[in-house]
Amino acid sequence: MDRNRKWEPGFGAVLLILMSHMTSALEVPLDLPQPPTITLQSPKDYIFDPRENIVIHCEAKGKPQPSFLWTRNGTHFDMDKDSKVLMKPGSGTLVIDISGEKAEAYEGTYQCAAHNEHGTALSNNIVIRQSRSPLWSKERNEAIVAQMGVSLVLQCRPPAGLPPPVILWMDNNFQKLPLDKRVSQALNGDLYFSNVLQEDARSDYICYARFPHTQTIQQKQPISVNVLNNSPEGERRPGFMLPLGPTSTKMVLRGETLELECIAEGLPTPDISWQKEGGEFPSSRMSYHNFKKTLRISDVNEADGGNYRCTATNKVGTADHVIKVTVKAAPFWISAPRNLILAPNETGILTCRVNGEPKPNVHWFVNGVAMDNAPEDRSRKVEDDTVILSSVQTGSSAVYQCNASNEFGYLMANAFVSVLAEAPRVLTPPNQVYQVITNNPALLHCASFGSPIPIITWFKDSQISIKNSDTYVIHENGTLEMNVAQPLNSGKYTCIATNNLGIKENHVYLEVKEPTRILKQPEYKVVQRGMSAVFECKVKHDPSLIPTMIWLKDKGELPDDERFEVDMDSLTIKDIRDADEGTYTCIMNTTLDQDSASAMLTVVEKPDAPTDLELTDQTERSVQLTWIPGDEHNSPTQNFLVQYEDLLHQPGVWINLTEVAGTSTTTQLQLSPYVYYSFRVLARNEVGYSRPSEPSSQYRTNPAAPDENPSDVQGVGTEPNNLVISWTPLTGFQSNGPGLEYKVLWRQKDVGEEWSSKSVANLSRFVVSGTPTYVPYEFKVQAFNDYGSGPDAEVKVGYSGEDVPLSAPDSVQVMAHNSTLAEVHWEPVSSLSVQGKIQGYKVYYRRLHGLHETEEHADQQEQVLTFSGNRSEGRLPGLQPYSVYNLFVKVLNNKGEGPPSLNKTFETPEGVPGPPSFLNVVKFGLDSLTLEWGPPMDNNGRLAGYTLIYQAVNNTSELGPGKVMTLQANKTTVTLGSLDSSMLYKLYLSARTIKGPGPNVSNEASTVMETTVPNRQVDIATQGWFIGLMCAIALLILVLLIVCFIKRNKGGKYPVKEKEDAHQDPEIQPMKEDDGTFGEYSDTEDHKPLKGSRTPSNGTVRRDESDDSLVDYGEGGDGQFNEDGSFIGQYSGKKEKDTHEGNESSEAPSPVNAMNSFV
Repeated sequence: MDRNRKWEPGFGAVLLILMSHMTSALEVPLDLPQPPTITLQSPKDYIFDPRENIVIHCEAKGKPQPSFLWTRNGTHFDMDKDSKVLMKPGSGTLVIDISGEKAEAYEGTYQCAAHNEHGTALSNNIVIRQSRSPLWSKERNEAIVAQMGVSLVLQCRPPAGLPPPVILWMDNNFQKLPLDKRVSQALNGDLYFSNVLQEDARSDYICYARFPHTQTIQQKQPISVNVLNNSPEGERRPGFMLPLGPTSTKMVLRGETLELECIAEGLPTPDISWQKEGGEFPSSRMSYHNFKKTLRISDVNEADGGNYRCTATNKVGTADHVIKVTVKAAPFWISAPRNLILAPNETGILTCRVNGEPKPNVHWFVNGVAMDNAPEDRSRKVEDDTVILSSVQTGSSAVYQCNASNEFGYLMANAFVSVLAEAPRVLTPPNQVYQVITNNPALLHCASFGSPIPIITWFKDSQISIKNSDTYVIHENGTLEMNVAQPLNSGKYTCIATNNLGIKENHVYLEVKEPTRILKQPEYKVVQRGMSAVFECKVKHDPSLIPTMIWLKDKGELPDDERFEVDMDSLTIKDIRDADEGTYTCIMNTTLDQDSASAMLTVVEKPDAPTDLELTDQTERSVQLTWIPGDEHNSPTQNFLVQYEDLLHQPGVWINLTEVAGTSTTTQLQLSPYVYYSFRVLARNEVGYSRPSEPSSQYRTNPAAPDENPSDVQGVGTEPNNLVISWTPLTGFQSNGPGLEYKVLWRQKDVGEEWSSKSVANLSRFVVSGTPTYVPYEFKVQAFNDYGSGPDAEVKVGYSGEDVPLSAPDSVQVMAHNSTLAEVHWEPVSSLSVQGKIQGYKVYYRRLHGLHETEEHADQQEQVLTFSGNRSEGRLPGLQPYSVYNLFVKVLNNKGEGPPSLNKTFETPEGVPGPPSFLNVVKFGLDSLTLEWGPPMDNNGRLAGYTLIYQAVNNTSELGPGKVMTLQANKTTVTLGSLDSSMLYKLYLSARTIKGPGPNVSNEASTVMETTVPNRQVDIATQGWFIGLMCAIALLILVLLIVCFIKRNKGGKYPVKEKEDAHQDPEIQPMKEDDGTFGEYSDTEDHKPLKGSRTPSNGTVRRDESDDSLVDYGEGGDGQFNEDGSFIGQYSGKKEKDTHEGNESSEAPSPVNAMNSFV
């Protein structure tokens, strides 16, 4: 701000706005000189209770500490002269002890003045009045007589109190009189009757006045009302009792509550409605009261003025009344004057902007003295509601008062002007840390003081200068605002306050945190009483903030009950009760934010039992049952179950009668005769059935003839000469009356007999004796009792008892279809000889022997096949080929089997044989295999020979072409020659008859193996890795032997050297080129090959050249074969054998020979 700027015309409006903003939040530090400021004062209108001390508040601050003075009714109030008046130390608050004194003496208008060397501040004018609750004036109320139907007003007219009393109409028992749209209490306390009824007659209409300050109640004398009915008033259109006439007026002050009242009389009682002419009601501030007779609008403003129409309506007609509302206003602030801190030679403005209706008058005071009477100050200029201070100087500090008043009230405000020269101060504490949640506003404060007013600048991380932008806003009070803080806004911020007297900086820090969010909200629960419920509430929050989880029930604390268990992210409620129902809210709080989520808990239970069962509409065969449902416990009733107890026939047993929809509470029940009924009802919801209701009253039905006959009537013979007729008896409930019996009727069918009958009681069967064997009978069973017979019974048909068949089937013939299937034919027996219901025929058959056998087998088991029904043929499967069988046939009924037919013998033709019993390889050769086998267990005919198929299997498991050999039936061995050596062969052998070959038996064998190879494996000797490994080992051994040989030749004796010493003219045999072996020292006659020499290069061994067994080449005399037939260790052990035969050679070992022994 330019310290040298002077006041210029036209600059006022701009400077006014500028200064009002700049000083809006200015606070002078208390260590600096400043004029007084009123900080606490009593309200303008102070009504005191005479039973208590009067306390008039007046507190102020300033530097130096202000002193206080009081005026009463405009003159100085000398407290020292009144011992009842004390001023609190360090303040201007007055305490007046009115005990034992007349309180009225202290009524008046008080004002406090706070003063120090820099100015004087004034309080409001405080009007002190004593609360009053005067007694009702004594009066004698005459009884009021009113004709029924007319309107009536009972006046209250309470005594004037301070403040006004609250009016209540009650009776002698202190019970409020009932109010409705016919009888209502007006705002003035009177009681209005729109029309009088006979019930309004009473002698204790009492008006009570309650005075709130003194908490006392005054009572008016009771009013008696008598209502006459000798000439009642007829129906009439409405008319207004309050207010009177077609129009009225109402004045209300701005900010107060407008109450408009319309009370109408008429018969029937009128209804009241409201309208505003040319406008609408402010719905947020408007409400109806007193059965819509009172319209209330709160916080009135100028727009609420106008014409309000109330309309009274009944069926006879309508009436209108218009209330003209005028809105006035006591003075109210538009802009109150604010404190000014000015540096020497600066210019400032005080404004006192007020409004009101009528327009208020504004008066200025300085240090409590009217501006006109204050010492002249050439730097001060007053223009209506503005004081302009130009080029102020040190020592010109003062307190200015603005007083605005009209006929409805006044406003008074203090504003000091302090002239200071002060370097900047930053009032915000240093290194303060601000924490905000992401996407929320952040406010970094830089409260400062200085005179002239300091200029505030901001920097981030001590480098980046911050200017007003979309991201940052620097307020005039120095606060830095970020509308939407983000994590990247975190960091160190520096604010610098500067004026022409100095500079001051302050550092603050901003931390932007992650928001707290509920990831998994609690869910709505429907839980049965006694069970448990778990509400989950999983939350994510900033890890640097300490969270606190709070659970609420219905916005209040959880019950103090151990059934409620709160975990880190859940609430468990055990053994749930009805009182646990409600809304549960989890609230996750941190120091910066919170998140919450709610869920309902609905407690359900089986419904309560229905009550109050009632029987109505009673007839012989029906009755209506009605009941009252019990509590559903939050689960709607799905249906009701009606049960009955038959106290006559089945006491204590409840039987389901019918189901009724859950929305119904009555049902028509169909009844049976001769039953002592008692009913009960159960309700069912999703949880289950309720307890049964209490039984209804007993209802007895009269006896009658049976409505039905026994069920499940059957007739079956158990012996050849009887018929047993049985039935399911009627229950006592079905009997319909006493003396229940059954009439059994029967006759032989289709012979023209009359019905035979027999009456029986307490039975469920009757035996008819002396019947022919297995003949049809007609029969029926009819129920009757002492009141008559049941309906005609249904005729049933049954047969008398059966006997075993008398004859056997004739003409049994057998035809063999093939070697295992034969077909049997017979002549059926006559139906008479069956003596019952034919069940079928049984064929008994047994194998005697094979056709190639001569003797029967006694141990052959007889087989049986049953053919159901009246048949004349059947097939016998599973026969053994080439065999002799014997069979016979019997007829079968329910009683048993008849005599057998004549035996019939038949033969089955030949079939294919079974597989050979075994196939073995008994001898292995290098190019041959010798096989042996056993004949089939079942030849099934004359054996014609065998067929042998064999195939070679190569190293890749592929089969070569098959070779077939046909062998004689008497052969059981064969040798396969010209086979490949070391080759695996697959062998198949089958037997043959004239019908063809049977199934084969298979095996596998190798030409170099003694036993059949169960599993084929890869020949390891042919694998490249194995050959390479052997070559590497051989090469290594060769190198070692050469090294050893060289070392031995360098010195010392060895076998060759000894021979050289023994023979002076040694003959050295050169190396033979044909077999690659070295010569050796030996006798000239000894030319035998070395035992360690290799086999011929073609790798074959001729049988005629050596009788040695391959075992001779194995260690310890045990030859070893690999699973694929290759020989292992052919050359192993030979060197050792030569060593043991050391008498044949004493030569030094030859490296070449050594190598040969390993290749």
